[in-house]
Amino acid sequence: MAGIGGCITLIVVGAILTFASDWHMDGVNLDVVGLIMMAGGLLGLAVYSSVLRRRRAAALPVVDETRDDRL
Repeated sequence: MAGIGGCITLIVVGAILTFASDWHMDGVNLDVVGLIMMAGGLLGLAVYSSVLRRRRAAALPVVDETRDDRL
C-alpha cells in the first residue's frame, strides 16, 4: 500500500465489509475479513506514522563551513 491513503482505504473497506454489507459467501466470513483489513490498516498507519516521525526528527540542518577568506 502507498502510505497513509492506502492504510485509510484498508480501514474504510474493512469497515464496509464488517458493518454495512449483507453479502454471504460460502466458506468466507466477510465480518472476519473486514476486521482483519481494519486491523491491518491501523497497524500500517501506526508504522507509517512512526517512520515519518523518525524521518522528521533525524533531519539536521546543513551547515556550510567553507569560508572564502581570500580577498
